[in-house]
Amino acid sequence: MDICISTIDNKSNKSLKPLSIHGMLWLQTHFENDQWEAISNNKVIISETDSKLLMEDANLAGVRIESMSEISILDVLPKTN
Repeated sequence: MDICISTIDNKSNKSLKPLSIHGMLWLQTHFENDQWEAISNNKVIISETDSKLLMEDANLAGVRIESMSEISILDVLPKTN
């Protein structure tokens, strides 16, 4: 896989994480220079609509995407009260 997109909350916001050099380089062509550090540190959050468009574009370019959208990260993390 080159890029992982996973749901992070119940509002369908997505976390974008490059998994390979190919994925990172491809993402750099789709984001501004000042966002590259956030990409490399896995700190990019995009909407569900934008993630679908990104996945379509990536598939056309031959970039392999792993999408984990059935369950949010918030549902998996232990709850502390």
